[in-house]
Amino acid sequence: MRGTFWLTTAAGAALLSGCASVPEPPRAAPPVIVAAPTNPYPDYRWSHGNAPKAHDEATALFGPLALKPGDSRWTDTVAARGEARVVIDLKTQLLYVYQDDRLVGVSTISSGKKGKETQLGFWSVLTKKRNGFSRKYDNAPMPFMQMYDSKGLAFHGGKLPGYPASHGCVRLPHKFAERLFGLTRIGTKVVIEG
Repeated sequence: MRGTFWLTTAAGAALLSGCASVPEPPRAAPPVIVAAPTNPYPDYRWSHGNAPKAHDEATALFGPLALKPGDSRWTDTVAARGEARVVIDLKTQLLYVYQDDRLVGVSTISSGKKGKETQLGFWSVLTKKRNGFSRKYDNAPMPFMQMYDSKGLAFHGGKLPGYPASHGCVRLPHKFAERLFGLTRIGTKVVIEG
């Protein structure tokens, strides 16, 4: 029985076959757990849409919304104080302003053109400047700028040709932008749908 032995391990089998080392079996990578983004505004549901509700409220308040580019409407009773909220509908090119859950204004907009589309999502006003200027586009004026994205996207006063024409920002009529500027604060919720 000299020279006879039993190999019961992978290492022993590898030695018999002439391999110097035994590769370890591949380890499964630990599962990557990605938390679903939290909706900071639980009263908003993408499936039901906030913009259609706002449109219905605006129609009830102001009558049929046959707004021409640059048109806007405000209710007669906009309080000096109250929590503002902004809803932007890219499909209809309208912006709605709420104050303490009551619709107080609606305006036409011009959002991002093809290739520079305005992004959908839940945002908050991060920065406000009465006389803002674009960091990306030749220092273009952005009056009553309210930046909601760290890359420079904002809503502000600008030209409204009646269709999406901006580089991603949301343009508003100047007078509307000025009044909206007075109603919002840093942290005001902004929802962009459509």
